[in-house]
Amino acid sequence: MSRLDELIKELCPNGVEYKSLSECCEVLDNKRKPVTKAAREAGKYPYYGANGIQDYVSDYIFDGTFILVGEDGSVVTENGNPVVNWAEGKIWVNNHAHIISETEGVLLRYLYHFLQTINVKPLIHGNIPKLTGGDFRALQIPVPPLEVQDEIVKILDNFTELTAELTARKQQYEYYRDNLLTFKKNDIETLTIGQLATLVTKQTGFDYSSSIKPSLKIEKSDNTIPYLQTKNFSGIQFDYNTDYYVPMEIVEKFPKITLDEKCVLFSIVGASIGNIGLFPGTTKCFLGGAICVVKFKENVNIDYVYHYMSSYHGQKMIAHKTKGAGQATVTVDDIRNMQIPLPSSEVQEKLVKVLDNFDAICSDLKIGLPAEIEARKKQYEFY
Repeated sequence: MSRLDELIKELCPNGVEYKSLSECCEVLDNKRKPVTKAAREAGKYPYYGANGIQDYVSDYIFDGTFILVGEDGSVVTENGNPVVNWAEGKIWVNNHAHIISETEGVLLRYLYHFLQTINVKPLIHGNIPKLTGGDFRALQIPVPPLEVQDEIVKILDNFTELTAELTARKQQYEYYRDNLLTFKKNDIETLTIGQLATLVTKQTGFDYSSSIKPSLKIEKSDNTIPYLQTKNFSGIQFDYNTDYYVPMEIVEKFPKITLDEKCVLFSIVGASIGNIGLFPGTTKCFLGGAICVVKFKENVNIDYVYHYMSSYHGQKMIAHKTKGAGQATVTVDDIRNMQIPLPSSEVQEKLVKVLDNFDAICSDLKIGLPAEIEARKKQYEFY
């Protein structure tokens, strides 16, 4: 029998009392103050909204330890649970997040964990869908004795701390990757992607996904290949079970954007800009419209180019070239003119060996940190 089981058997063998949330904490919603982005003065204090920190401002309206719960109907998880944030210190909170603090008899950290288990979807309503203050205050909370609350918190905090540690480790790997790919100016040769490539292009002529109706989608068969979109790749991870499949008679008309060899893919439109894919060339694919494909000369170490463009240095170049206030865009010419520092072939190979290990640890959904983090999240949700 676990320590928690022992405490429950001893202190609440017949169950526990349920109370409304307003009886379990102090709701501070009436002290919130929204500030438009134009009116905010930049500073060091976090400015919280429905799904977390939105900005940093020069002043604060709360000082202490708090739970913030997203009020907007659009800010819920797939399971209908609210987005819950733990905040400490001096903060500013707008009117898109409910804010509560601890009162005697209920641990704030216990509430933090419990609120993430409630399905609030049935409570979200209104012309602008929200979890209103009245519904929020009325949420029913089981309140075991403090000793039981404390033991539950210890168990669940252990999971969240481990997840945070794994996430920090991933950031460490990325930091070392960026350092490894930092070179002194004028020490090594630098060439543009265009100078290293045999082809830098994107899909032209038509967008296959919009040229057919959903009801007329081509089914996967021996006579089709996957239509690759930006959502189908991230780093070394590729999903070939795509929304569309392209018949071979169309593929044959567009040899430049048919992927059948190792190459590097760049997302060049919208929120996915900066997403780099290292296409392995093992599965033939047809290229989507918001992707630039770069096919390289035989003597170029493609893996090195991929790692460099995925690093801080490559991402900074892409961000610098991104244009458009509405739909952000990076042009094919922008990609073509980006510069890559090239140490000796031997150094490139050594870097690739190290960075491949980093990439597997940071990106592999089956064996790396993402898999471990996901496993810990699932364990946390289960407990």
